[in-house]
Amino acid sequence: MAALDKASVVAVIGSGAMGSGIAQVAAAAGHTVKLYDTRAEAVQKAIADIAKVYLKLVDKERMTAAEAQAATARLQAADGLAGVADAALVVEAIVENLDVKRALFADLEGVVGDGCILATNTSSISVTAIAAKLRRPQRLVGMHFFNPVPLMALVEVISGLATDAAVADSVYDTAIAWGKNPVHAKSTPGFIVNRVARPYYAEGLRLLNEQAADAATIDAVMREAGGFRMGPFELMDLIGHDVNYSVTQSVFNAYYNDPRFTPSVIQQELVNAGFLGRKSGRGFYAYGDGASVPAARSEAVQPKPDYVSYSVEPGASGASAVTDAVLARFQERGIAVTLRKANEAHGHAAGHDSAPAFHCNGAAVYLTDGRSATQRAADNKHPDTVLFDLALDYGKATRIAIAAADQCSAAAYSAVVGLFQAAGFAVTKLDDVPGLAVMRTVAMLANEAADAVNQGVCSAQGADTAMQKGVNYPRGPLAWADAVGVERIATVLNNLAAAYGEDRYRVSPLLRRKQASGATFHA
Repeated sequence: MAALDKASVVAVIGSGAMGSGIAQVAAAAGHTVKLYDTRAEAVQKAIADIAKVYLKLVDKERMTAAEAQAATARLQAADGLAGVADAALVVEAIVENLDVKRALFADLEGVVGDGCILATNTSSISVTAIAAKLRRPQRLVGMHFFNPVPLMALVEVISGLATDAAVADSVYDTAIAWGKNPVHAKSTPGFIVNRVARPYYAEGLRLLNEQAADAATIDAVMREAGGFRMGPFELMDLIGHDVNYSVTQSVFNAYYNDPRFTPSVIQQELVNAGFLGRKSGRGFYAYGDGASVPAARSEAVQPKPDYVSYSVEPGASGASAVTDAVLARFQERGIAVTLRKANEAHGHAAGHDSAPAFHCNGAAVYLTDGRSATQRAADNKHPDTVLFDLALDYGKATRIAIAAADQCSAAAYSAVVGLFQAAGFAVTKLDDVPGLAVMRTVAMLANEAADAVNQGVCSAQGADTAMQKGVNYPRGPLAWADAVGVERIATVLNNLAAAYGEDRYRVSPLLRRKQASGATFHA
C-alpha cells in the first residue's frame, strides 16, 4: 500500500483537541474529513474552530484564502457512525479506555468496508489489545499524534502483533503526505516517546531528592547547558503531574516493576496534594497573578586563575573530544592554556587518572564519568578534584554545572569557578551527586533508546527522530551517545550503577555491543 489518495475519505472519531487537530491536518492535506462525536454540538464547534485556524494561517501567509476555503469545505459532520461508511481511514481519538475503544472499533467493523484502515491515536494502550476482539485485527494500527497536532511533527505508527505490515506502511506514507515525520514502532508499553523520555523526568526528580540543587537551578542547567527547551520540572508542571505520574506508573507496571521506571515519591506527593502544575496553579512552581519563577543559583564571581594547563594522553578519544571543545572555548575567550601530556600534568598526581584534565592552582578538573567528585578524588589520591558536566555545545552554552570533592580546598574550588567564569559561563554548583545533571540524564536517555532498538521497538534513527520531533530534544539520544562516545556513556552508567548499587543503571546489551565493537549507532 502507498499513501492514501487525496480523494479518499478520512473519518475522525472524537472532536476534542486531538481529534480536531487530526481533522485539521487531514483536511488541509486534501482529504474530505468526516468528523464524528457523540455530542453533535461539539462537532459543529470543532469545525468552526478549525475554520478560524485556517483564516489565521491565511493572515500569517501560510495558506492562501482559496486553500483555506477549500479545506474548510472538506470538513463534514458525520451523522452517526453510519456516516463514515465510505471512509478509507478512520482515526479514533476518544477516551483512553481499552473497553471503550474496543467497543468503538467493533461497531466500526460493521459499518466500514473491508479495505478501510482502522487507526487508534492511543498514547498508552496496547494496540494488540485493542485489535484482539476484531474480526480483522490485521487492519488496525496505531497512529499516535502529539499535541498540538498541527504543530508537532511526530506520528508514531504502531504495529500490534496482528497488524499487517502493508497497513502500517500505508499509514506511514500517509503521515508523510500530511507533512508529518512518522516513525515505525512496535506495540510495547510507552511505545517510543513515553518510554524513552522517562529518564528525563526520573533523573531530574532523583537530583532534587538528593538535594543536588533546587528545581529552578536544575531546570536552568538542563536548558542553558543541555540545550533542552524546558527543564524537567517546568515540563512536568506543563504536562500536569497527574498525567506524568500516571504515565510513569503505567510504564513501570507494564514492565513488571523494572527499577528503571520507578515512580518518584516527590511527584506522588504533589499529586496527593493536588499540586498538579500549571492547571492547578501550583506544582514545582507557583502560577497565576503575582507568581514569579525563582532565579537559578550561580556562583559569585571569582578571579581568573593564574595558570591553566590541559593534559591528555596522545591518541586518546572519547572524553577528549568533549574536553577539546571546552579547551577551544577557553582559548577563544583569551585564556592561556598550556598543553601537556597526561603524565606531565601540573599539580596532578600523574598516573592515577589518564582521562583528559584541566589544571589550575592545584585543582584537577575532569568531565564527569559517573563517579562523584569525592570518589574520584579518593581514587586518584588528589583531594583538589572538581568535575564539570556535559553540555550540548560548549561553544554556545551559557551555563555549566560543576561539583567539588568533599576533600577539595576552597581555594582550589574558587580557581575552577573563576576559570569557567572567565570563559563566559554562569557557573552552577551542584552537590556532589554521581554523574551531575546533563551527563547522567543523557546517558540514561541513550541507554533507554538503545534498549528500545535492541528489543525491536524501533530503529536507531526512529528513536532519535521520535525524541526530537515528539518532545523537542535538541539531539537524538543515540546521536548524542555517538557524539559523546559510546564508551563514555557505558562508563558513566557503570559508575552510576556502582555508586547506587541499583539495577536502574544497568547498561543496555546493545550499548555494550557497540562499546565492544567500537561501532556507533549512526554510521
